[in-house]
Order: sequence, then structure tokens, then C-alpha cells
Amino acid sequence: MVDRVGSRRMSIAADLLSGATVAMIPLLYQTVGLGFAPLLLLVFLGALFDVPGNTARMALLPDVAAAAGMRLERANAVSQTIQGLSGLIGPPLVGFLIVAMGTGNVLWLDAASFAVSALMVAVAVPVSEAKRGPTGRYLDDIREGLRYLWSDRLLRSVALTATMVNFLVAPLFSVVLPVYADRVFGSARDLGVMLAGFGVGALVSSSAYGAIGHRASRRWALIGGFVLLGLPMWVLATLPGLPVAMAALGVAGLAAGGINPLVLTVLQERVPAELRGRALGTLMAMALAATPLGMLLAGSLVAALGVAGVLLAIAACYLATTASLSFNPALHDLDRSTAAHTGTGADRGPGS
Repeated sequence: MVDRVGSRRMSIAADLLSGATVAMIPLLYQTVGLGFAPLLLLVFLGALFDVPGNTARMALLPDVAAAAGMRLERANAVSQTIQGLSGLIGPPLVGFLIVAMGTGNVLWLDAASFAVSALMVAVAVPVSEAKRGPTGRYLDDIREGLRYLWSDRLLRSVALTATMVNFLVAPLFSVVLPVYADRVFGSARDLGVMLAGFGVGALVSSSAYGAIGHRASRRWALIGGFVLLGLPMWVLATLPGLPVAMAALGVAGLAAGGINPLVLTVLQERVPAELRGRALGTLMAMALAATPLGMLLAGSLVAALGVAGVLLAIAACYLATTASLSFNPALHDLDRSTAAHTGTGADRGPGS
């Protein structure tokens, strides 16, 4: 859909649809009533519409960076920094607003924020898009994007690594750490403090990548980031106190904050504009499909091995996955010119 209608149009449409699903929750609740099953349906639809919107904005970013005269590395880093900052500030802000305004009014405010986002892209992103996407059958179009992603050895390696890392790391935050906080500290507040350490670390590193990332070796930045991301798991397996746990997750955040903009930059450079939606969508689908599988397995293992045992198992599997990157010849392509793949101006030189 992103490739067919254009990234800018899809971003606007997805925001409007997502905002409408959020607005339906207080509207139905305050008028005819809202049962649990319809609420779940609206939540499902909201998440369903979010995905093409996020994919569209990732696909649109190279054109926006070119129009702004900004390095693609910096544009991705700024985007990731803003997302990380909103994730850090958003939860406590929502808690305050719920007390001050009530849940229904906060949902109306949330719905309005989608409309503001759509308006900003419509007005402030002057990127003209011709209808350049596919015109064939849906499944044939999907296969074309998958073939391109799989035929490029670097993109194939990045996709498989991202999928495996998501399988191992996603359960850490959604399953293992909540149990860790409950059994070791007995407090949900301490879980928030631990996760705040990760968020702060990610903000620092994504900001640093935007400033100096283009000067570093991409290959070693990626390998180093992935390896560093796994080291704190060994520390957490000792079940340390809150300051050490927060510091360990801060180090993990420092590693993760530079990985995302680097990977996005490589994908955007190497994939032709007319295939960006399908290639990025395929990569996201692979990574997201691994998440529930990892959660189910981690939940079972926590019950069988305990928190420390699961953390050791995750750390060992993660180390084996990321250490193999050092011997992967495809990653040498990271430091070679990729401008020929896209013509997006990846080697334009520094902008502002």
C-alpha cells in the first residue's frame, strides 16, 4: 500500500484512521456504551493502521532529508531521538493528565494528536510524489520486494540478525524485567526506574550518532552496538540491586540507540525508492513475527528456570548470534559506497 499510493499520502491516511479508532473509544463509551470485545477490536484496528503509517514515514525520510539538505544518518538519528524522548516523557505525562483531566478527555487528546501529525505532514513536508509504485497483482508485488531484500546479501544479513535479536530482546522488556522487578524489588515503580535508565541511554547514543555517526565505520559501529547490547544481560543475571540494574540497562540503551538509525540508513540507501515500502514492511514483519514467539518461550522458561536462568540463556544465545557478525563477509559492504543502489544522495556530503 505504501508503494502504491506514496509514502506521504499513506502517512497522512494512516494517522487519520488511527486517530479515528482512538476517538471511537470515548465516543462510544460516553454515548451508547462500550463493551470489552468492541474495545479490543478498536485497539486491534489502531495497531493495524499504525504499522503502514510507521512504514510510510521510514520510507519518506530519505526524500525529506534530501529536501532539507541533511545527512540521512542525522535525519534517522533525529527521528529516533524524538521517538525515544516521547516514549520517556509520555507515560508519566499521561499519568498526570489522567488525574487532572480524566481518562476520556486524555483519549480525546490522544486522538487529536493523530490529526495534528497528519496536518504537519500534509503542510510541512513539501515532497512531491509521483505514483511510482507497483501496478501488478498484490502477491506478485510482495514477492518482488521480498526477492530484492533477499538477493542483497547485506540486507539479508541485517534482516535475519534483526529478527533473531528481536526474538531474544523483546521478551526481556515485556516478560523478564517485570518479573525481575516484582521478585527482587517488589515494586512496579522500580521497574519504571530501570526502564528509564534504558531510555536515557538510548537518547544519548541516538543524539551522538546523529552528530558523528557518519564519521565512524558502519561495520564496527553495528557489530559493537549489537555486542554491547547483550553484555548487560550477564550483569542482570546476577540479580543486582536497583542502581546496578539501572546502570546496566543504561548501557544497553547506549548500544540500542545507535543501532536503529544506522540500520534504517542502510536500508533506505540500498533499497530503490519504488520498493522501499515493501522492503521496509517485510523487515518489520519478520522482526514483529519473532516477538510473540519470544514472549511465549520466555514466559515458559521463567516458570521453569527462574529469572536468573532465563537471563543467562538469553545472554548466551544473544552472544552467539552477535559474535558471528564479526565473521560475516556481507557486513564489509556497510563501509562501501551505497549511493549506486538508490540515487538518494547518500554521499552528498554534510548538511545542516
